[in-house]
Amino acid sequence: MAVIPRKVKYRKSQRGNCKGLAVSGNKLRFGEYGLKAIENGLIRSNHIEACRVVVARKMKGVGKMWINIFPHKPVTKKPAETRMGKGKGELDHWVAVVKRGRVVFELSGVPMDFAKVVLRLVSFKLPVKTKFVSRVGISH
Repeated sequence: MAVIPRKVKYRKSQRGNCKGLAVSGNKLRFGEYGLKAIENGLIRSNHIEACRVVVARKMKGVGKMWINIFPHKPVTKKPAETRMGKGKGELDHWVAVVKRGRVVFELSGVPMDFAKVVLRLVSFKLPVKTKFVSRVGISH
């Protein structure tokens, strides 16, 4: 199940840059525990889906999870062994732009030690470095 926008104004976008700190979304909003990105990067839609599946399997219907990112940015790719020129490549996948400090996932309704275990498994599926955060205080 690919997570993609229903409708976009433009099919292809420029790469842009991924510098700086997260201004919004840098605090826990819904849950008691969260996973915060500590480096900038692009997270693919299939990474987000893999994280969702890990949490669903591990939590077995207990507690609640929030996904605070969405892949809005299209990424294009030219076919292998294609010469330069001939325009921009076709759409390959969608990514979410994540700046450092952004809370990517949140959990609630489970004990802290269990939340740490679950979010550690989630962090293995992500291409950016993350750290565990909680409402009572930030811990590693």
